[in-house]
Amino acid sequence: MGKRFLIYSNKFKDPQLRATNRIKDYLESKGQEVSLLIVDKDWKSGECLESCIPEDIDLILVLGGDGTVLQAARETIHVHVPLIGVNLGTLGFMTQIEMASFEPALDRLIEGDFRKESRMLLQGKAMLHDGEVREGLALNDVVISRSGPLRVILLRIYVNGSFLHEYQADGMIVTTPTGSTGYNLSAGGPLVEPGAKLLMLTPICPHSLNQRSIILSSEDEIEIEIPMGREGKEQTVMATLDGANSFFMTTGDRISIRKSAESAEFIQLSKVSFLDALHQKMKD
Repeated sequence: MGKRFLIYSNKFKDPQLRATNRIKDYLESKGQEVSLLIVDKDWKSGECLESCIPEDIDLILVLGGDGTVLQAARETIHVHVPLIGVNLGTLGFMTQIEMASFEPALDRLIEGDFRKESRMLLQGKAMLHDGEVREGLALNDVVISRSGPLRVILLRIYVNGSFLHEYQADGMIVTTPTGSTGYNLSAGGPLVEPGAKLLMLTPICPHSLNQRSIILSSEDEIEIEIPMGREGKEQTVMATLDGANSFFMTTGDRISIRKSAESAEFIQLSKVSFLDALHQKMKD
């Protein structure tokens, strides 16, 4: 019995849609139904309303890099359909299919020879000084970083309402296990198996030798407060969810970050362990 595929394609990565059409043609030659959702580089997160996604699809193929997979996971969360990434980028930690050998992978999808894996999402909710509330989902991370002149920022961290620590750093990353291979990795944070259920706090370039990543339960709630800066100066920082949804925060603002009630469903084809895959990526 045929399946209904949605190809979610990043036109910036596939400008002539050659890869998109190769995959579409192959699936249709195998008797599968295929719909296309073409996303260009000016696409803004949140623009995909429910009407963008056809009804009754079975699988989503995401063509692009890791950023496209993150975007697709957020934009299609409401349809509760598993997705898998086709790598048109470089490193591709979040993609499993390479264009050089896509046919066997698609055959396995058609035959149902795969497993599903649930990934946790973060829910970020910022209370700003002017009464505005900004919120959104993140599959990878929520990042608080410097804005404006190059200088260290102060951040107060609370966990479940209790004060944890005041950091002097270039910023702070709150990441999921899926996001451990992203900015968290570049900042010296630990690598975590993607299916794990936990939260990580990783300071960015901390101005202290004893400030390292902290591992927390997935049930914990993290709150980051923007206090007065050094010498009593007001601070302005940038909050960014998955590198896409960004907004400014200033002294007195707070953002709470916790596990979302939503989850993203991914298709796993490989029987290779996360550590084996990581070893291969590090060799490339």
